[in-house]
Amino acid sequence: MIDYDNLSTYDYELPQNLIAQSPLEKRDNSKLLVYDRKSKQILDKHFYDITEFLKSGDVLVINTSKVLPARLYGIKRKTNAKIEILLHKRIDENCWEIILKPFKRVSVGTLIDFSNELSGTIIEKKEEGVCKIKFEFKGIFEEIISKIGEMPLPHYIHNKLKDAQRYQTVYSKQLGSSAAPTAGLHFTEELLKQIKQKGVTIVEVILHVGLGTFRPVKDDNIKNHKMHSEYFVLNEENAKIINQAKQEGRRIFAVGTTSVRVLESCADENNRVVAKSGETSIFIHPPYKFKIVDCLITNFHLPKSTLIMLVSAFSSLDETLKVYRHAIKNDYRFFSFGDANLIL
Repeated sequence: MIDYDNLSTYDYELPQNLIAQSPLEKRDNSKLLVYDRKSKQILDKHFYDITEFLKSGDVLVINTSKVLPARLYGIKRKTNAKIEILLHKRIDENCWEIILKPFKRVSVGTLIDFSNELSGTIIEKKEEGVCKIKFEFKGIFEEIISKIGEMPLPHYIHNKLKDAQRYQTVYSKQLGSSAAPTAGLHFTEELLKQIKQKGVTIVEVILHVGLGTFRPVKDDNIKNHKMHSEYFVLNEENAKIINQAKQEGRRIFAVGTTSVRVLESCADENNRVVAKSGETSIFIHPPYKFKIVDCLITNFHLPKSTLIMLVSAFSSLDETLKVYRHAIKNDYRFFSFGDANLIL
């Protein structure tokens, strides 16, 4: 019997050479592994083939959050020691929650200079490298960090990113994410145009991806894992579109686990969504029963991660591991810059 609460249940062996280090030259040239949960059939396609699996009346839900150039480098004013921070979550106009390295060498009250226009004071130390910082700046904060910040690529990507826009979706709008909603990286403007021409309605949500998404699950019992909260928005207009589609038996495609978390956070007991904005710390893992999402477009995720747990709740764990074994055998590229998985 499968122990769904045991962390090791979600483990698998991945050859290092399958971890994608750079995006492909063309976004939609990535591979697409299609898995049909009814027929149990696996198809090997390319992402530009996704229009074959969408039909008129379907609703495609995308997360339009934009990635901040959230990695900043500074020096401690008193000692000139080097400091690295990752912007994690905005608290108010001047204060942010950040991940700071080296954590032990910084105390409350430490002043850090990032540029002539930006400095900050540590006002609180929390656990696991998390601090609160109060910034002082001359000008517009977003413009300053766009000049001095770096894209916060995950730790398993070692290549330098030549074009920062390749870590943004083509439809990104609202700055706020500490990591890209990576399933959306495969779409091009042309492909989105083709999808609309098929009669598919594209609905926008926002979920500002936090670094907590990628934090390892450390407890052997996954139920003891605490998810970090992330800001999300589903507006009235888009909630109505989704509810009408559900009522008429039309399919809801979620692009990425971030869109899934928004939709399922807004779901009520009648399998309808309620327009909302705020913080969600929803943790989806087996045997979660999905209320809104019918089909999922996602990437291939890290072993033992909360993301593979979500996918294992959407498909079954056995099916998920079967799909991953097929992907490994057929040299699919994994993780953020990797290939895609469509689960019907």
